[in-house]
Amino acid sequence: MIIILSVIFFFLILRFVVTLFNFISNPKLRRTAKRYHDKVSILIPVRNEEENIIFLLESISEQEYTDYEVIILDDDSTDRTFELCSDFIAAHPQFRIIKGKPLPDDWLGKNYACHQLALEAKGKYLLFLDADEQIARGLINSAVHRMELNNLALLSLFTDQEMLTFGEKSVVPLMHYILINLLPIRLVYLAKNPAFAAASGQFMLFDAAQYRQHRWHKQVQHKIVEDVEIMRLVKTEGLKGEALLANGMISCRMYTGYKDAIDGFSKNFLAAFNYSIIGFLLYLTVTIGGPLLVIATLNLQLIVFMCGIIMLTRSMISLLSNQSNGLNTFLHPVQMFNMAVIGYYAIQKHLTQTTVWKGRRV
Repeated sequence: MIIILSVIFFFLILRFVVTLFNFISNPKLRRTAKRYHDKVSILIPVRNEEENIIFLLESISEQEYTDYEVIILDDDSTDRTFELCSDFIAAHPQFRIIKGKPLPDDWLGKNYACHQLALEAKGKYLLFLDADEQIARGLINSAVHRMELNNLALLSLFTDQEMLTFGEKSVVPLMHYILINLLPIRLVYLAKNPAFAAASGQFMLFDAAQYRQHRWHKQVQHKIVEDVEIMRLVKTEGLKGEALLANGMISCRMYTGYKDAIDGFSKNFLAAFNYSIIGFLLYLTVTIGGPLLVIATLNLQLIVFMCGIIMLTRSMISLLSNQSNGLNTFLHPVQMFNMAVIGYYAIQKHLTQTTVWKGRRV
């Protein structure tokens, strides 16, 4: 029992140290007063996004950055997405929409949509956004500044998450929890090893010249979690990539309820562990089962020590991700339970190859 408890506390403290490193290094996109005028192609793949897309388009049109074009690709939507975008574009000449080509058998939908968008783009930078986001003033200029400052081939941001329902609040914070708890984010830029790769497809800003040379989305045409794979490829090529937290400059409501969130996360949770089921199960066992075992010892000192580390860790993660510290701490047991639920469905879908997203098998 002593050995098991030692292992549990070793990993608990190790994850705390990683979180502390992230908290001290504060890996956020910073605003800049320096002005840039390089053309940015903002590329948006959409599929049945009638409830979201106009909010994103309006937020882009309100940017103080004016040197951009917006290209929307409608990927066989069956709702009013194309009509709504067309109406918006009629009053905004920097925006246009195209129809996506039929999906080839060896491509995944979003990857093919992004590939087509890149072929249409004319900017010095290519910015891929998801339709369910909104951007704040200063985002584009600050992101271009970061690209120039660090000579980046790719900058990716982990967006702030909007959560309205209890179901969302009990699931969605797990994204930042796992990211900040497991990966020293600064190492994505500082370490040359491709193993230190992280990215979010919700915001991917590319140097267009490098993108056109390497055709990143074509290289990952069949990958479910294309964002991390592209960052890994960027670093493998000896180029510079960086991942940062959004710092309030871009937000996203990923899911609209509990079931939606569980389905969405189970689609790509295993990718964070390189699809190693054993590694994933070990993480779940230590993260969820470990604290339960400590509680079962009825040793008050160990329980208080463990709870203190967990609460400090949650506090740092919540502050970094612009989330409610009190709510995340209160809901920690519920979120851990939901992590186990997601783990079950992620493994089941992976083994049975029954993952479906946006009406397509992936």
